[in-house]
Amino acid sequence: MKLKKLTALLSAAELTLCLFTACGENKGEMRDITSSELVSEMTLGWNLGDTLDVCAADRDGDGKINEAPKDGEEVDETLWGNPKATKKLFEKIKEDGFNSVRIPVTWRDHIGDAPGYKISEDWMDRVEEVVNYALGLDMYVIINVHHDGGGDPDFGAWIRNASYDYDNVMVKYKAVWTQIAERFEDYSDKLIFESMNEVGFDDLRSPENYNVLNKMNQEFVDLIRSSGGNNLKRHLLIAGYYTDITMTCSTLFKMPDDPENRCILSLHYYTPWQFCTTTQQHNWGSNSEIAEMKRLVGEMTSKFTDNGVPVIIGEYGSARGNDEASRVFFSELFVKLCHESGIPAFLWDNGSGLDRSTLEWQNPGLVTALNRAVSGKDYEPVKE
Repeated sequence: MKLKKLTALLSAAELTLCLFTACGENKGEMRDITSSELVSEMTLGWNLGDTLDVCAADRDGDGKINEAPKDGEEVDETLWGNPKATKKLFEKIKEDGFNSVRIPVTWRDHIGDAPGYKISEDWMDRVEEVVNYALGLDMYVIINVHHDGGGDPDFGAWIRNASYDYDNVMVKYKAVWTQIAERFEDYSDKLIFESMNEVGFDDLRSPENYNVLNKMNQEFVDLIRSSGGNNLKRHLLIAGYYTDITMTCSTLFKMPDDPENRCILSLHYYTPWQFCTTTQQHNWGSNSEIAEMKRLVGEMTSKFTDNGVPVIIGEYGSARGNDEASRVFFSELFVKLCHESGIPAFLWDNGSGLDRSTLEWQNPGLVTALNRAVSGKDYEPVKE
């Protein structure tokens, strides 16, 4: 009798572990809900930046690779200074009110040669392991192809080469996404695929530059829909033109046709650039700056969400080193405006927000402000 009970307990534990780690055939449910309904379930979003998206790259623009692994070693997630992601990291994010994470992934240092473009099994396994950290906590997860679409083709970026070598780029693009789709085909609707990151084709004149992006996004949707498992119904995140609000609101940008009508638009927010990405502007919050933020949020709302196209802000943030009161005010106001428009926003964090070693926030007041922003309370954020 004791042996039977033990066997039953072990079987139950194995089943729980299987569902928890998304293994086996029953990895997750694909619910009968719209993409707008899915997006409405997201509250606060966070990016695991400068981790699985790292690559050997010329990041300072001097024409040389300034961050590369040691001889004989492969690129891993610690290359840009962050420790390896852990389950405890995601537990901390969840505890602090975030229920959605974007996990940017760069594949270019882990792809084999043509024609197969085989992704390293070790890298694919590690991506899946990190994805499972978040999904195991019942969080929403976005994965993409990230710096593969970067601006440094001489050092490994390749997607933007589609402006002059479309067919060959698409062979590689489809090979990569086919492998990703196959690995994650049975995962639940809480896993979202994003077509690419901040890609545009400014070496081409309009409308051809938009046409290339539109065509790639369409081929992405067609490929995922023709793959197996839950991918027929998977919610897909479609990259806008450079994910810029104004550029994407152009009539030249087209959302792809999707027979399942499960596409979401991906946009980013780094306005003004000098405050968000550099320390050239230390303060933010003038009347004109607030008005510009409200105008841009209103522009994407009226263009897309009001017309049935759900939107996710995949990245927003401000540069560490600038005035902290300005940074908190910027983030709180932006997230509140987006939340009121039904748009979840994902904080870009490359390790300068949450210290990955101590699991402590550089500014705990930011987390308090962000939770207040999505609380549904009727208030006006103020700069403290």
